[in-house]
Amino acid sequence: MRLTNVRGRLTVDVDGNPHDVERVSRGVFSSDPQAVYDRWDEFWDRIPEMVAAADEPTSGPLAGALGPVVPFPRQVFAIGLNYVNHAAETGFELPADPVVFTKFSSCLAGPFGVVVLPEGEVDWEVELVVVISREASAVTAEHAWEYVAGVTVGQDLSERVAQMQGSAPQFSLAKSHPGFGPIGPALVTPDALANPDDLELGCSVNGLEVQRARTSDMIFGVPELISRLSRTVTLLPGDLLFTGTPPGVGMGRTPRRFLRPGDQLKSFVDGVGAMRQTFVTGLPETASSSPATSGVVGTDKLHSTWGR
Repeated sequence: MRLTNVRGRLTVDVDGNPHDVERVSRGVFSSDPQAVYDRWDEFWDRIPEMVAAADEPTSGPLAGALGPVVPFPRQVFAIGLNYVNHAAETGFELPADPVVFTKFSSCLAGPFGVVVLPEGEVDWEVELVVVISREASAVTAEHAWEYVAGVTVGQDLSERVAQMQGSAPQFSLAKSHPGFGPIGPALVTPDALANPDDLELGCSVNGLEVQRARTSDMIFGVPELISRLSRTVTLLPGDLLFTGTPPGVGMGRTPRRFLRPGDQLKSFVDGVGAMRQTFVTGLPETASSSPATSGVVGTDKLHSTWGR
């Protein structure tokens, strides 16, 4: 199953087309893309009748209309140094335990948009992002996927100067500028993936591939991450988990390469889809302040298709 946020309304994919959930559920579920996670089990059980009720799909160009599949999570977890070669390229030792930080939810954006570059050195980090489906506390790795609504594509955009300044790294602040957490284009449930523990992911800058790996290369896989996190904190429905980035980031290249005005970044996870961001300096003419409905800027003119 695929879910999308189209113009701030939750949609479910039927035969390759998005259908408005409030309409096909006859009002049982609201149009709010965030609300579904608090009723995930009920929603899942009603999918067959919603599919049967689908008639006319949601219309209009989708690329600029797609918002983040989880617009207002209560908690956002992110994992650092979760691929061996990424740890090596950044000069850090391999972690014995997951390196956990947060991205503040105000940085979340849709899968297609324009991102304003702040001062400093902005880097790319493609990631598999996991969406939690139900409250999870002390979950075993064996049962961890039972607490996952689905997965999506994410970028953990990072401003490296602020991140590395001072006596201790400032991961969270440096990774939470507006638009620094694009996710999408869809949430895909684990049952729709051949092997959710082994997905190809990657990204390119201006058509040049810079990252490509498989999630099976992670030091701590999705089940282990959920298990370890849930031993300390209670995971809540709709929480996001950025699972870490593979090698190929700009700070690890020789010479270093960071995002510049005019650059176009494409990120994908196989079986989920692709995102595209364009980078600018200064404020674009038409900005959107609502993470529920778009990226940092609506981009119907930039992109007319979505997915990979």
